Amino acid sequence: MLVTKPNLSRPDESYARLIATHEGLSEAESHALNARLILILMNHIGDDAVLAEAMALARNPKGGR
Repeated sequence: MLVTKPNLSRPDESYARLIATHEGLSEAESHALNARLILILMNHIGDDAVLAEAMALARNPKGGR
């Protein structure tokens, strides 16, 4: 089951790290970094049902699936 409640131990630091990771990149490089990061995290999660739920929520945040 997808965790949708806030779950980051250090959310501000995590967000700042994400933004810093993109510093100095072109738009295309930034998109490529996002794609690689998503694939790395998808592999870490590994559960197809959780990934499908997350994709549906990302596509339609108000309606989920």
